Amino acid sequence: PPPGLFGDCCPPASLSFFQTPRRIPYDEAVGQEFRPAKVGDSFGPTWETCWFKVELSIPQAWAGQEVHFVWESDGEGMVWRDGQPVQGLTKEGEKTSYILTSSLKESEPHSLTLYVELACNGLFGAGKGSMIAPPDPDRRFTLSKAELVIFNRDVYELLVDLEILLDMAQLLGEENQRSFQALYTANQMVNMCDVTDPSTFPAARDLAAAIFSQRNGKSQHTIHAVGHCHIDSAWLWPYEETIRKCARSWVTVVRLMERNPELTFACSQAQQFEWVRTWYPGLYAQIQEFVAKEQFIPVGGTWVEMDGNLPSGESMVRQFLQGQLFFQEQFGRICSEFWLPDTFGYSAQLPQLMRGCGIRRFLTQKLSWNLVNTFPHHTFFWEGIDGSRVLTHFPPGDSYGMHGRVEEILKTVKNNKDKGCVNHSALLFGFGDGGGGPTQKMLDRMKRMSDTDGLPRVQISTPDRLFSVLEKESSQLCTWVGELFLELHNGTYTTQAQIKKGNRECERILHDVEVLSTLAVARGSAFQYPASQLQRLWRLLLLNQFHDVLPGSCIQLVVEDALQYYTEIRRVGARLQEEAVQSLCRELLQPKAGSTESTLVLNTLPWERTEVISRTGLPGHDGAPDLASGGGLREVRLSPSYWNRAPQTSLGSSHCTPFSTAFLLFFLHCCFSVPLCSRESVPDGCYANQFALFDDVPLYWDAWDVMDYHLETRKPVTMLLKPLEITLAGGLRGSASFSLQIGKSSTLTQEIILDATCPYLRFLTQVEWKEAHKFLKVEFPVQVRSTNATYEIQFGHLQRPTHWNTSWDWARFEVWAHKWLDLSEHGFGVALLNDCKYGASAHGNILSLSLLRAPKSPDATADIAHHQFTYAVMPHLGSFQDAGVIQCAYNMNFPLHAVPASSAQCPAWSAFSVSSPAVVLETVKQASPRGRTVVVRLYEAHGSTVVAWLQTSLPVKEAMLCDLLERPAAQGSLPLEQRGMRLSFTPFRVLSILLVLRQ
Repeated sequence: PPPGLFGDCCPPASLSFFQTPRRIPYDEAVGQEFRPAKVGDSFGPTWETCWFKVELSIPQAWAGQEVHFVWESDGEGMVWRDGQPVQGLTKEGEKTSYILTSSLKESEPHSLTLYVELACNGLFGAGKGSMIAPPDPDRRFTLSKAELVIFNRDVYELLVDLEILLDMAQLLGEENQRSFQALYTANQMVNMCDVTDPSTFPAARDLAAAIFSQRNGKSQHTIHAVGHCHIDSAWLWPYEETIRKCARSWVTVVRLMERNPELTFACSQAQQFEWVRTWYPGLYAQIQEFVAKEQFIPVGGTWVEMDGNLPSGESMVRQFLQGQLFFQEQFGRICSEFWLPDTFGYSAQLPQLMRGCGIRRFLTQKLSWNLVNTFPHHTFFWEGIDGSRVLTHFPPGDSYGMHGRVEEILKTVKNNKDKGCVNHSALLFGFGDGGGGPTQKMLDRMKRMSDTDGLPRVQISTPDRLFSVLEKESSQLCTWVGELFLELHNGTYTTQAQIKKGNRECERILHDVEVLSTLAVARGSAFQYPASQLQRLWRLLLLNQFHDVLPGSCIQLVVEDALQYYTEIRRVGARLQEEAVQSLCRELLQPKAGSTESTLVLNTLPWERTEVISRTGLPGHDGAPDLASGGGLREVRLSPSYWNRAPQTSLGSSHCTPFSTAFLLFFLHCCFSVPLCSRESVPDGCYANQFALFDDVPLYWDAWDVMDYHLETRKPVTMLLKPLEITLAGGLRGSASFSLQIGKSSTLTQEIILDATCPYLRFLTQVEWKEAHKFLKVEFPVQVRSTNATYEIQFGHLQRPTHWNTSWDWARFEVWAHKWLDLSEHGFGVALLNDCKYGASAHGNILSLSLLRAPKSPDATADIAHHQFTYAVMPHLGSFQDAGVIQCAYNMNFPLHAVPASSAQCPAWSAFSVSSPAVVLETVKQASPRGRTVVVRLYEAHGSTVVAWLQTSLPVKEAMLCDLLERPAAQGSLPLEQRGMRLSFTPFRVLSILLVLRQ
């Protein structure tokens, strides 16, 4: 027969296997009992692991030949040799062979034993019927080939030559003479080749080389090709499988680098490096060598490629802090590019956070997925809400998984929206999402196109080389101001509500533990700051912020893992908080005569608060609410009869009076009246707190998308199961409750709560949710007219239109916010606050909060559960800034801590205060290098230029400004004045300060 790609072949001398439901290490696997297996056998079910022992004997007659071990299966495999992983095998990723030798020598072993670790899942999991369907639990995975073969390298090279020439002939077009030259050259090659005589191949290859060596002109576009392997840290497979995906993919890259010293490979996500470091130390050592050679290039600077919208500002800082510290520690350098190719939109605060973490360059491509509007640039400056700018590049091929084909090369040039301004762009090549990475064929294609007339120049490059050239060419670039909003996947602001709630709660827990632990260290020298435990908890939280976990676009196995991590953060966080509080109590409480029972109230926010607190859980009390006031630590005395009488004190300008039933009902009918102006917030004939159910059937991306047409299916929820009844009246707290039927089988119960001195009305909500493809929202029509609504984002806020004038406005029919959104006209407005929701909208005069979705792919059980959440409505005079909406939203998300304290007294003590209400003190923590150094992070929240004084009662001996990586700023020293530290803010500026404490 004529020589093909493969010559002679022979089966393994022996093939045996064992199967396990666990992902076990190599050392444990090889000690198991193996039983015979054969090609054609099937293995499973899904998520099981099969280990194969493969004994090979290479025929003596194959001397001088290139010998491959070929393995084809629809599961993902890893070849192990001499106790080390040596090659990833994934048929979907075009990797089905392990090269044993490029030219078999007599001195090389002719008999050897390999092990193949086969995962019973494909590159994209095991979806039943479609990629994003829930996994098929019973799928079987077939071994279709396992053999030794002679690989005919000359045939392979000839085939690649012909592929490139034929693509040029087909794609360059009739108006381009090069297309004809390529076509006629390919024709000559076919005529010249005798397929039965390999000696005719070199002359045919020479014809191709003549075409490929005809050079370009100087004006030709240059493509910077960088190997890449986007690996979702969890998606259609669990976290545990991702660890193996990283190893399979990266060991393949290492093998390619050994054979192709020019190959570069950009790799993000510190978490994935840490996984490989822990589980595959031998492979990790090899990776470190190639990092030193600047071939294996860490990029991104973050712990994972997180969601770009939903993590808090402080969480985003920690993504960079944990990531950059890891890269510095492991590789001696931090990353200079933020690398986030596949997340679902990008917060307008990200440029400032990048700049604060040593990054001035940003790469992504996801806005190419916009459903409505084509984004107008591929290379541009992106400016955030504070004015910070970063050089941004979208690879014009609109992909991070190119294969090095002629078609992709041409698209990169043709599609580039910034022709004439810059003449360089990126091409990221390699299988991605499920891993896989580059292949030899991709490299060989691009070698032929390195400088060929008719095609752009293609050079294997690095992100640094690309951005360095773009920086030099940047004088004509445009600037995009504000958020990079993805006009797709906006269902991810709501899907998997329990993950969203876990994220918000755990952000609060870690904030409070850090504040209280830092104060405990400052007040008591014996207390040890729990740095390593906090790092572990932060890394769990950051991992769950990956862009397919926090958005909810993952399978059930991942949801279970994520919820388990939140449980762990809550459990350990509660213990750490208790230890810090006990230490503080020992330092602050002073013994006193008598045994009056008191409650110590700890406030982890930086302003005075006056709130009604529940006495539930405090010894000797019945759970009735009481008043607590505090700026730091305060003592509150509880009297059993206190609940039954009006307090006799005035707090600030708000006088506390008991609520009558009539007063409560006035509020519950949603005619919210603002004190002093008697203005109603809800238009006549409208109802606030109106629940509405929508049909929610996206075109394809079920958990990801909510389409605009869902708005046409609105059905008000009106079926009352339990009518409104007063549950508390006559004291400091008034409340009423009711129940509704939602859809066919879901129920909602709500307690509406109004507290003395509290400017907002809370809606404590419980839902038994059992729907399919439905979307639940709550609406508040308000008597306010404005063309823009305001939404909280990380360390600030931004405005979005309330109208649909243009396609850009209309495409934002569903948007995201953090703790609040507000609709205001001059002198008056209404805000909606929440404790764990992110999806929202404001159209016309209707404020809407998105509560629950019910997608069925990739998790058929998504959100089918019991849910509890709180939102609040806050009518206000004046602007939302002056009315304290920002502080109220914080108060609702960071409740006071009430601690029983008997036979002791506590002087009112406040650790920090800030002179301006425009400045929020967000974070108090110990600096990353241990020692008595505290990091304080503040931001300007109103959108104003302001000078603020930070005062502290901590024993500070030195203060200096630092960046977000906690590195002191040049000339950053802050004088310690009588009024505190003088801080200058421009709108939305984030400032971090190092406070060195006295011993």
